[in-house]
Formats: sequence, C-alpha cells, structure tokens
Amino acid sequence: MKNSALAICTDCLHDLPWHTQEHCPQCGLLSTGNQVCGHCLTSSPAFDATQALFRYEYPLDAMLQCYKYGRQLTMADIFGELMIQRLPASARPDVIIPMPLHPQRLQERGFNQAVEIGRMVAKRLQLPLDIQSCSRIKPAPPQVSLPLKERVKNMRNAFACNKKLDGLRVALLDDVMTTGASLNALASTVKSAGAAHVECWTIARTLPQ
Repeated sequence: MKNSALAICTDCLHDLPWHTQEHCPQCGLLSTGNQVCGHCLTSSPAFDATQALFRYEYPLDAMLQCYKYGRQLTMADIFGELMIQRLPASARPDVIIPMPLHPQRLQERGFNQAVEIGRMVAKRLQLPLDIQSCSRIKPAPPQVSLPLKERVKNMRNAFACNKKLDGLRVALLDDVMTTGASLNALASTVKSAGAAHVECWTIARTLPQ
C-alpha cells in the first residue's frame, strides 16, 4: 500500500533505517538509556540537542545521494514530510536555519538541499525559515573527504551571522550529520549571535561501525 502523502509504499517506509536505538539526546550517537554520552559531557558541542530521523545506511544513504547529487528535488517533500511526522510536538523553535552552502558550491549544485527540505518543514509547522542571516564564508572541500581533525579545522571561521538572534530557540536543519563538525561550527556562530538554544534537525545521522 502506498502512503499517498509520501509517494512511498508502507513496507518500504517501514524498512528504512529509522534511528530508534537508545542515543544521546545532544549529539544523536548511541548511548545506553538515552543518556548524554561521555563525549558530550567532557567536550560539550555548541548545539544543545539533535533530532535525527534515520541512521545513514542503505537505502536511505542512496536516497539522499539521489536527492543531493541527482537533482531529485521532489524528494525534498518526502524528507520534509517524514521530518514533520517524527519531530516531537513540544518545544518548537522560534526559527529554522538551513545549513548554508558556500556561493561557489551553490552555483555548482544549483540548489541547497537543506533549504529545500526546510521550506517544506517551515511551511507545515508555520515557523519562520531564515535563509538570509547565516552564510558560509569559507570555501572548503566536501567534509566527507576529510578525517575528523581536518573536518574540525576546516570549519573554523566557516560561517557568519549578520543578524542578532538574542534569546531565540534555533533549529539548524541539514540532510546528514556525520561528525557534527559543520553543525557544531554553525551552532557556535548562532550562539555568538545570541541564540539561547540550538537544536540540530537532520534527516540522517552517521553512526560508528
């Protein structure tokens, strides 16, 4: 049976790698009893919570790659609808900020995958979508090609925020959270702009093998 709202059959939807295991509420990595993990306790990231729908595994990884690199823009609605259905109803943020792309990368790709999903989510949840305040000011190679230390170094001073976000609850939206370096750098930037609480909303979370 097809889920008409998602254009995907119920069996296929059920078989997707949902991120339902016990995990750290701050970074989304596996943690017994849904407790804050040791890494977040000893080296707390700039973001306060993570909401991830799936583990970054097959076939979800292939779906995201088709969306991002195959220009399958209709999939933005599917991912956005799934996110809406799974997000907790409580504590909605004041604003959604999609992960910015550097202008060079945006020109190459032709669209920002986080923005397209964000449009759907913001419209359905009746929340502001801010695609102007934050920008990627430092060009860099794709994070997937870099080891962890290089990813962190690569993200230093990568973002800028031109707007005061004093006291706001912010949701940063991205397609995949791998090490969290990009989202952490963006979270640090919006915290410096005054944000009081920052969550990461992602379609998928990469888990250690």
